[in-house]
Amino acid sequence: MALASAVLFGASAPLAKVLLGSIAPQMLAGLLYLGAGTGLTIIYLGRAAFGIPVAEARLRRVDLPWLAAVVILGGCLAPLLLMMGLQHTSASSGSLLLNLEGLATMAIAWVIFKENVDGKVLVGALAILTGAVILAWDGQGITIDAGGALIAGACLAWGLDNNFTRKLSAADPVVTTIIKGLVAGTVNMGLALAIGSALPPLSAIGAAALVGFFGVGVSLILFVLALRHLGTARTGAYFSLAPFIGAVVAILLLREPLTPQLALAGLLMGGGIWLHLAERHEHDHQHELLEHDHSHVHDEHHRHHAEEMLERHSHWHRHEPIRHRHPHYPDLHHRHRHN
Repeated sequence: MALASAVLFGASAPLAKVLLGSIAPQMLAGLLYLGAGTGLTIIYLGRAAFGIPVAEARLRRVDLPWLAAVVILGGCLAPLLLMMGLQHTSASSGSLLLNLEGLATMAIAWVIFKENVDGKVLVGALAILTGAVILAWDGQGITIDAGGALIAGACLAWGLDNNFTRKLSAADPVVTTIIKGLVAGTVNMGLALAIGSALPPLSAIGAAALVGFFGVGVSLILFVLALRHLGTARTGAYFSLAPFIGAVVAILLLREPLTPQLALAGLLMGGGIWLHLAERHEHDHQHELLEHDHSHVHDEHHRHHAEEMLERHSHWHRHEPIRHRHPHYPDLHHRHRHN
């Protein structure tokens, strides 16, 4: 799910670059998120109309501050900075610079939220960072132009957004994405109209909405689902595939040159992602008493009913303390300390 999310989001960056030829940056940011929110709203209403059961937990009142933060940072600020940055840099370089989002996500998860990061994951992150530095090297020194700085700012905002989104990962990702898309899209589009941006042609609006539905909406749902199982740092690491997809699409679609600098940066970033994929984390660990609500089946971590329920469902339940050993990631049930 994390890799599929990366493919969809990565392809959206060069496609957005094409749309910037006819749509102002803030207007495009609004249309992308409105496309995501509107498309998913249609799916949500259709799901209810046909009586399709949904085994997802609801948003709670305690989730609202986190939801507000992800809407502002990830829905309003970050896409605007990205659209402005893409105006001042090539689509392929801009796509690869988006690798900084994965690094920001992992650093915040590791330093602020104390999520465990193994040595192999850390080395992979350094390889990705080295690739980003190579992209900024102009032969004499590191040059961060206005476009690169804006894209770096977008990555920092998304890094915070990803860590805050983990707080919402137990709830229905369709609902959270709808709220994020509609609110952020309306704010950015409203601001664009207020500063005098004109509405683009209907064909451009449709194209932006389509890119937003898949590159923002579907991608974000897959990302949230991955957060449940992998934790924030590792989901961000897997998501680092996105810039490679964007760079390939930019080279094929926009006929941008494949320079040695771009190729070397891509190799380093690819090696970093491989190290992330090769990680295996296993040790004896203790599960403390926990009560929460999320989508689940009755597996080793869900023994709150005598009968086995293999169908996915959601309800408030209690986890009794247990100690065991198996390969795991820092998911909803493995957020223990590491010595």
